[in-house]
Amino acid sequence: MKTVETLNEGLKREYRVTITAKDIDARVDDEVKSIAPTVRMPGFRPGKVPANLIRKMHGAALSADALNKAIEAGVRDLMTSEKLRPALQPAVTLDEGYETGKDAEITVALEVLPVIETPSIDGLKLERLTVPADDAAVMAKIEEFATQMKRFEEAPKTKKAATGDQVIIDFAGSVDGVAFDGGTGEDMAVEIGSGQLIPGFEDQLVGVKVGDDKIVKVTFPADYPVADLKDANAEFAVTVKEVKVPAASKIDDEFAKSLGLESLDKLKEIMKDQVEQELNGLTRTHMKRKLLDQLAASHDFEVPPTMVEAEFGQIWQQLEHEASHEEDVEAAKAELEKDKDEYRSIAVRRVRLGLLLSEIGQAHGVQVSQQEMQRLVSQAAQQYRPEDRQRFLEYVQQDALAAAQLRAPLYEDKVVDFLFEKAEISDREVTREEIEAAIEADDDGGHVHGPGCGHDHDHDAKPAKKAAAKKPAAKKDVVTEDVAAEAPAKKAPAKKAAAPKAEAEEKPAAKKPAAKKAPAKK
Repeated sequence: MKTVETLNEGLKREYRVTITAKDIDARVDDEVKSIAPTVRMPGFRPGKVPANLIRKMHGAALSADALNKAIEAGVRDLMTSEKLRPALQPAVTLDEGYETGKDAEITVALEVLPVIETPSIDGLKLERLTVPADDAAVMAKIEEFATQMKRFEEAPKTKKAATGDQVIIDFAGSVDGVAFDGGTGEDMAVEIGSGQLIPGFEDQLVGVKVGDDKIVKVTFPADYPVADLKDANAEFAVTVKEVKVPAASKIDDEFAKSLGLESLDKLKEIMKDQVEQELNGLTRTHMKRKLLDQLAASHDFEVPPTMVEAEFGQIWQQLEHEASHEEDVEAAKAELEKDKDEYRSIAVRRVRLGLLLSEIGQAHGVQVSQQEMQRLVSQAAQQYRPEDRQRFLEYVQQDALAAAQLRAPLYEDKVVDFLFEKAEISDREVTREEIEAAIEADDDGGHVHGPGCGHDHDHDAKPAKKAAAKKPAAKKDVVTEDVAAEAPAKKAPAKKAAAPKAEAEEKPAAKKPAAKKAPAKK
């Protein structure tokens, strides 16, 4: 194999690789030997078909397979010999003039990970804000839970339903006078104002009373999971069978017993654990942001543009999705466009922090154990239908990139925990309002969260809130969806070589949305 470097600019690399016809032909011979025992041909005993006949019968397929394997091996050898650490999967292109029996010329283009000096973790100082889970916080949690568990009691038959009341209805839906699947139901309980049903449905139930028949007219949302109903104008013939009003919930031993617990004290004990978990989460979020602030402020290096574009694409997709739910969609999207450069800077910061944490983890031996990885995969498999879970497990086992994407969040958390252990930490007790304000403060002021700006990416996808554009929700505590330095590049067969199975065939089918009765939940 002959290799010539044709591009070396920043983190971009490109190579011209020649794979000899001799090498490809040797691989064809290997393919012939591997399939010979299974080939059947009239006039020959099993396994005794001559190699030249096998070549004649299966030559095109064997040559394509051999070419693919030769290219894959050539790319692997290139990565090893040039000591390349690809940021993402290399792009491999076979020359259009290639003919079977001749040398194969391929172009391998990629971006490499930057060389990062081992980051210093000395001198890290952090303040840990703690909030006690006092009785008031526990009772507030119980009251919140009681509100969610509220009961309804029957109202007089003359009572007109109001927001907050519950109505029991039968319904039959149609589009252009034609009934549709899932559009009918009986004895459905609807709390008016809960947002349980498609927009506009509940509002039209205000004022109904027992025995009323009403035609409810709605438009299905553009993102409704049933394709035929997206943006469809529908009518529902509704019969009101009962109207109920909220019943007062007294928080006492009887309330606890209605939940299957022995006493109110036992309920308080359980809720205290939940409150402590929530408060510990706030403490960790704040401290992690401050940790990443310090790391970002002291490190600045070039990052692979393709990784930045991938991260920016995720940010932008999230923002566009949220803008699509604004009252004035076009105005919201226009505001986003004004901030596009800011969001791209955010993507740069996220990628840089991801690479930095990866480097720290590798330098200090942070690892995700096999048991931890198995637990992650098992948890992820639960999102699929039972019949698809085994296919998902096999997919993760075969695809290093998919495994790395599952592994990355846990790996990052372990690196962060390692850094917490190395940092000098001082404690300060605050109220819940104070720690939430401290976290929220990082989101204010219209600051551009670019490289070295000193703000954690958990909240840096949020330039100043504009009138028309909704502030995006904070992203989960994950610096990057894929720690590329930890995952080998996926195999890259050449474009003109024999096409492997489409990746879509290898991945388990996405979960189908559960069949929903219309009027369906949002």
